[in-house]
Amino acid sequence: MGEISKPLSVKYFAAVMYQAAFPIEPLLSRLDAKFGKREAVYGPIDFSWSEYYASEMGDSLKKMYICYETLSDRDALPSVKIFTNAIEDEHAVDTKRVVNIDPGYIARDKVVLATTKDFYHRLYLHDGIFGEVTLHYKRGQYRFFSWTYPDYRQKEVYALFEKARSSLVKHLRDGDNE
Repeated sequence: MGEISKPLSVKYFAAVMYQAAFPIEPLLSRLDAKFGKREAVYGPIDFSWSEYYASEMGDSLKKMYICYETLSDRDALPSVKIFTNAIEDEHAVDTKRVVNIDPGYIARDKVVLATTKDFYHRLYLHDGIFGEVTLHYKRGQYRFFSWTYPDYRQKEVYALFEKARSSLVKHLRDGDNE
């Protein structure tokens, strides 16, 4: 029988999509207050991988990915998603979002996204939140799955996660597991 143990710490990230005219800096400051110092950022870039959000958010969307340096407990993922959903609701106009925040974490071997939507490849965590392994790390590089969103398949996103992963592995190796 396996021994129950606490999982290793992770680093959180947020993928933030927003209308181009949205004043993003105050929102980013709120995320920084929650997650700590930014370790790596990619974007803002034009979001062009899907029309899925256009009917709700418009067609001039930006997206950025922010990794945070603080080591954290992966058990916090549902509360983190609830926190980011509340921010989305605060900024909604006539019940339509102007910002979409997808939080997740980077572990040694995977990138996990939080979601409120169930599907065959997602596991229920708690409080209405599911976790999706979006990327996995194997043989020195990130690899995607059939369900991985197109923007998460980009080399720049891989490079961002690799930077955060390298720092995470160093902390874990040095015994800094929170």
